[in-house]
Amino acid sequence: MTNPTEHALPANSTVEGREGEFGCTVMDLRKLMELRSADALAQINTHYGGVMNLCSKLKTNPVEGLSGNPADLEKRKQVFGQNLIPPKKPKTFLELVWEALQDVTLIILEIAAIISLVLSFYRPHGEENEQCGLPINSPEDEGESEAGWIEGAAILFSVIIVVLVTAFNDWSKEKQFRGLQNRIEKEQKFSVIRNGHIIQLPVAEIVVGDIAQIKYGDLLPADGILIQGNDLKIDESSLTGESDHVKKSLERDPMLLSGTHVMEGSGRMLVTAVGVNSQTGIIFTLLGASEGEEEEKKKKAKTQDGVALEIQPLNSQEGIDNEEKEKKVVKLPKKEKSVLQGKLTRLAVQIGKAGLIMSAITVLILILYFVIDNFVIQRKPWLAECTPIYIQYFVKFFIIGITVLVVAVPEGLPLAVTISLAYSVKKMMKDNNLVRHLDACETMGNATAICSDKTGTLTMNRMTVVQAYIGNTHYRQIPSPDAFVPKVLDLLVNGISINSAYTSKILPPEKEGGLPRQVGNKTECSLLGFVIDLKQDYHAVRNEVPEEKLYKVYTFNSVRKSMSTVIQKPGGGYRMYSKGASEIILRKCNRILDKNGEAVPFKNKDRDEIVRTVIEPMASEGLRTICLAYRDFNDVEPPWDNESEILTELTCIAVVGIEDPVRPEVPDAIAKCKRAGITVRMVTGDNVNTARAIATKCGIITPGDEFLCLEGKEFNRLIRNEKGEVEQEKLDKVWPKLRVLARSSPTDKHTLVKGIIDSTVGEQRQVVAVTGDGTNDGPALKKADVGFAMGIAGTDVAKEASDIILTDDNFTSIVKAVMWGRNVYDSISKFLQFQLTVNVVAVIVAFTGACITQDSPLKAVQMLWVNLIMDTFASLALATEPPTDSLLKRRPYGRNKPLISRTMMKNILGHAVYQLTIIFFLVFAGEKFFDIDSGRNAPLHSPPSQHYTIIFNTFVLMQLFNEINSRKIHGERNVFSGIFRNLIFCSVVMGTFISQIIIVEFGGKPFSCTKLSLSQWFWCLFIGIGELLWGQVISTIPTQSLKFLKEAGHGTAKEEITKDAEGLDEIDHAEMELRRGQILWFRGLNRIQTQIKVVKAFHSSLHESIQKPKNQNSIHNFMTHPEFAIDEEGPRTPLLDEQEEESFEKVPKPGTRVLLLDGEVTPSANTNNNAVDCSQVQIVPSYTDSPLHSLETSV
Repeated sequence: MTNPTEHALPANSTVEGREGEFGCTVMDLRKLMELRSADALAQINTHYGGVMNLCSKLKTNPVEGLSGNPADLEKRKQVFGQNLIPPKKPKTFLELVWEALQDVTLIILEIAAIISLVLSFYRPHGEENEQCGLPINSPEDEGESEAGWIEGAAILFSVIIVVLVTAFNDWSKEKQFRGLQNRIEKEQKFSVIRNGHIIQLPVAEIVVGDIAQIKYGDLLPADGILIQGNDLKIDESSLTGESDHVKKSLERDPMLLSGTHVMEGSGRMLVTAVGVNSQTGIIFTLLGASEGEEEEKKKKAKTQDGVALEIQPLNSQEGIDNEEKEKKVVKLPKKEKSVLQGKLTRLAVQIGKAGLIMSAITVLILILYFVIDNFVIQRKPWLAECTPIYIQYFVKFFIIGITVLVVAVPEGLPLAVTISLAYSVKKMMKDNNLVRHLDACETMGNATAICSDKTGTLTMNRMTVVQAYIGNTHYRQIPSPDAFVPKVLDLLVNGISINSAYTSKILPPEKEGGLPRQVGNKTECSLLGFVIDLKQDYHAVRNEVPEEKLYKVYTFNSVRKSMSTVIQKPGGGYRMYSKGASEIILRKCNRILDKNGEAVPFKNKDRDEIVRTVIEPMASEGLRTICLAYRDFNDVEPPWDNESEILTELTCIAVVGIEDPVRPEVPDAIAKCKRAGITVRMVTGDNVNTARAIATKCGIITPGDEFLCLEGKEFNRLIRNEKGEVEQEKLDKVWPKLRVLARSSPTDKHTLVKGIIDSTVGEQRQVVAVTGDGTNDGPALKKADVGFAMGIAGTDVAKEASDIILTDDNFTSIVKAVMWGRNVYDSISKFLQFQLTVNVVAVIVAFTGACITQDSPLKAVQMLWVNLIMDTFASLALATEPPTDSLLKRRPYGRNKPLISRTMMKNILGHAVYQLTIIFFLVFAGEKFFDIDSGRNAPLHSPPSQHYTIIFNTFVLMQLFNEINSRKIHGERNVFSGIFRNLIFCSVVMGTFISQIIIVEFGGKPFSCTKLSLSQWFWCLFIGIGELLWGQVISTIPTQSLKFLKEAGHGTAKEEITKDAEGLDEIDHAEMELRRGQILWFRGLNRIQTQIKVVKAFHSSLHESIQKPKNQNSIHNFMTHPEFAIDEEGPRTPLLDEQEEESFEKVPKPGTRVLLLDGEVTPSANTNNNAVDCSQVQIVPSYTDSPLHSLETSV
């Protein structure tokens, strides 16, 4: 395609003055960019006099670009705006405080505290006290009873502390998330021409008038008009929703829009609109209006997860419509809710319920005991003037009940998850993992399979040509240029220099004696390096044939697996240079150059000979083979669009073997993966022999293993039926043994990933991580549980679809991610083990204490302090444990592994027994043991007793030492190992201990504490340290011998589908906390079951009419039914019993439309192209003439 460059302007000088300086305004350009294809062309030509004229109006040079003068750039930013879309305003600290105050338990506590405060100021006359049934031994000291307000105030104060801590955590979490977003945005750079040089510029720095270089895989950062293009195709689906790729050319449609993806080709564009004036920016601005309402909805939907809503969208049914609008605002993960959060929510709701019941019973028993004791046993009348005093008692009981609830509800869980994830994400940055979606980090810990690219991930992506086959000679080393006749050398050098992207170049090394730097496509760089090794200069060739002179370019894509460039020959006619995968190009050759540079016929048998003697030996040494060829068109101009006709009858120039050495650290990393129970599979576009050789070097395959190395074609033949649809059953026979998939297309990669995820072979669903760098890896990256994009070689599209970006493109970073993911899981389990021990003990103590002595041994404020150390500090201490190598020595937990293993349950119950024994001993016999006054049955406003202070102190110290025990959850004996590696842990434990001393010694009335003597302190410490010894006793008891222990905190397994309503109700509650919209499913449950029965009835009648079972339609479109998206962790309800399944098996009818929940897959639904998608409900399309067509009622 020739381009007019006659109107090129001199590189512009400094521009000063008014907006009028530029030949058009922001609004003109905005209006222009709203037009498409023919309208746009007409407008450019009539109004602006063509693209070149528009360049001159914008004072830019189409070849040289802007001068880069700071004053000019600043002026452009003022006139046309910056390439930034202002981010949504973050929530202020006060808003977050207000949100934290919405917590139900805190509200109840606040009300209780206020009532307590109000009543404490009301003093009835002393003489009525006796009649009112208050204990007569009320404190003589009037000042003491005056201090009744302190408890209420202290509770309020504690609530304020809790709220501030929560708000601060939310605030830092949001700040971290924004920091992460900014970092991702800063990472995105774009190629721009300034002053004749191509430079990489951060996207925000691009201004109107810039000339940008665009290439395959780019995400366009601004709107622009094409100046020069080669075979350019754009995916505009993000703006228009049309999935077909749009061809862009100067003659037809030169309009390029921000936010769209370059799927093929390359070119240059003039930037015409940036930031809020670009098409994407305009959509953002429109969204701004509806965002206020969105916020309102979101606020109400704050979930138990506590994970910032920006990170974790709520896919409630009504939210889905908004999600469509919101899609472009914040890049939200479209994955199912993470495994860990599902388990945690379920657990937290169960514990919360138990706590609620316990606290209600506590209050009830206290009130009944008081009423029966006073009015029934002692037969006292209810006196009107005594009512306030009775109410004060009731409020005290109410506060005790609430504190039981506060301690029982583990609100620290979401906090622990957040802290653990945020901490991990921060540390993972140092390990070259840039995490885009928080939950990806934890999912990675469950990974059972990694599908990795070869080039750049397992290998160094530093390609060099090491062997060549030219003129019937196989050179094992690079030959000297004298070995070839000038004609061959000329064709070789031109073929390589011209037929490669001009953005690929070799630059001098950065350090003296270093290797030359390869910029751009690494395969092309290796070929350019070959030209340099032949003592030739590719720059000279490129200067002679600049990019504008290229007549037609067929750019490389995954379908062609080749690249061709056409140039006009000086004497007339055309020459096309091609390069690509050797077996593909050789098949299109019918001649080959001999020693003398003459083209001799090249028959099939010659081709087979070359494959056998040259290509296979090269490949078995792990070399990539590339074939270079050319073709002359001497007479008339051929039809360039008819590619199959153009790309035949080629003449082969050479076959080269390119080496890409394996990264030295990869074999060790893969060995670690194997030990950790993770299968690594290599998916590559290279030929099968190269791939097998590299896989052996890496250790993916070891001699003597039973494994499969397949090419894409063979893979498809094995897994597809006659109709070309993928069959899950066939795929299940292939993937467990598959280790290398060569010559694979992106579709093959997606099919493999989807097949592994959907497979029901083996006891657990596989969790798959995938690496990808190309634009077409997008679907596979999105489908995978965790998608890794390459930070260096990856295209913007791949990064957009991924969860984690590998900033160094290195496989070992993936292994680090696995380690961190497992660490998150273990950290949460450690925290749970600690938290639940405290919960169990505190609840039982408060409950029994209240029932037997009418007063909780632990006061409301003390409980809040315990809650604070338990929740906030402990989550900080235990969630920041650094990972160790031992994490990689066990198999993945899997999706259904309960959060609380039997070993942990043993630890929780074991420590609870110790703590309860000690505390009850102290409550009922402590005063005799320490020889002090008893604190039991104290009157309403009596001063704090030493007796109850000792109980409180001992309780806290036991928790403190148990926190050290909780560092190990797999029954290890040495709980101190590596404790000094975690400074946060040490400082939290020390800090808590010092605070406890201050509270006991100086806390006084607000904390219901009084000073203790040194010997009492030593006893408390001694009992606390006893926890560590008791921990050793517990770990000696083998878990297997304790048959009664149950696990808790399961994921939802298929077998656990409850048929009884009670079970359903339980899950319903858990999910209500999370997803309001899904409740619709349960309302519609009976309707579905009725429908299934009707379907069954129809089955029997259809049985006679249809003898031959037909296959159902492919249901690739099920993704387009968002209203049927159901959460992976959602409750599963059986809709079909065994007999029904059998009847489905026998009669896979066309037209049966059956709703199946996850896990309930009928064999007939499995025969079509999409293996059942775990996170979706299957909708089997019905034929319109089917008698069942009317059964399409949606829920």
